[in-house]
Amino acid sequence: MAGRERILVAMSGGVDSSVAAARLLDAGYDVVGVTLHLWDYDDSPSPGGKSHGRCCAPEDQYDARRVADALGFPHFTFDRRALFAATVVEPFVDAYLSGETPSPCTACNRGVKLGELFALADRLGAAKVATGHYARVVARVEGETDGVLRLAMGADVSKDQSYFLYASPRAWLERLVFPLGESTKGEVRAEAVTRRLPGAGKGESQELCFVGAGAHAYADFVAERAAARVRPGPIVDEAGRVVGTHEGVHRFTIGQRKGLGVALGSPAFVTRIDPELATVHLGREEALQAQGATLSDVVLAEGVSLPTRARVRVRYRHEGDGALVRDEGGGRAVVLFDHPVRAVTRGQIAVLYDGDCVLGGGRIAAALDEGDLTARRALP
Repeated sequence: MAGRERILVAMSGGVDSSVAAARLLDAGYDVVGVTLHLWDYDDSPSPGGKSHGRCCAPEDQYDARRVADALGFPHFTFDRRALFAATVVEPFVDAYLSGETPSPCTACNRGVKLGELFALADRLGAAKVATGHYARVVARVEGETDGVLRLAMGADVSKDQSYFLYASPRAWLERLVFPLGESTKGEVRAEAVTRRLPGAGKGESQELCFVGAGAHAYADFVAERAAARVRPGPIVDEAGRVVGTHEGVHRFTIGQRKGLGVALGSPAFVTRIDPELATVHLGREEALQAQGATLSDVVLAEGVSLPTRARVRVRYRHEGDGALVRDEGGGRAVVLFDHPVRAVTRGQIAVLYDGDCVLGGGRIAAALDEGDLTARRALP
């Protein structure tokens, strides 16, 4: 990474992007820091006194600027609140009201952050864009083609963020730099302390940056913005008997066991959500096992075609399971798992891997049981 090439660094005000910027300076880059102002919080404290998540708000801009000033490179903030609301927040609310469990961080990286960062890099004369993600870009030799670029998992598997970047096209991969891709989180935090970077002792947020903390934060956030669209309805057991009521399907997700508001005498899980009838279905844990899934809005890496074998992650904290992925046309695909997979959930993203390299991914449109797959397996 040597040379005085200009590089734009996404600055969140956190430890990761600060260390990324410092490493790029060490490598001789002409660093320009950029923070995207995506969200404003109200003045009320979050439940339990916990802080909001990072990377969106004015205080993050201040922290990012402190780091840039300390390291001696320019820093700019750009207002992208309207784009963030339209691309991430409004679809997030709509998805929960539709009985889905969305993946807003993938939507943000795909539809807001990276696209805007590349556009700003062009305006500021930067050839490359760097972020503090724990991911890598690697060159693969596939068949007779040399140097096919692939997004790959970071060395710290526990912090890997390739899942959220699955839709990055080659044009982005050619310009992306991940200075932390070969590091662990522990190494990065220790380096921030050694370098005496501002904010080196910051804690790490586990919450969505625009929702905040608290047991009911997601549901309350949706309810505040959904107004009259929230509908109460019944909670039913496996036999269809009404065993309780709820205040909106947005308060539930597939596989949920706690906070159901009912007691059936044995463990019960949310197995299905019917937004049309505003009905939440409960059942035994065995009912959560899916044999496959249908995907929409499928994006494949350069040179990847279907059908293909892949390790498929159906949520961020899922290590992945082996599957055959087949094309269904029109940006759709079907995933046929080698073994049943628990709690495959509409709205989440299924990301396909070959080893640690990302092959593509898509939005989960439906989970499939054995009956659903019988006809599909018969297809040529």
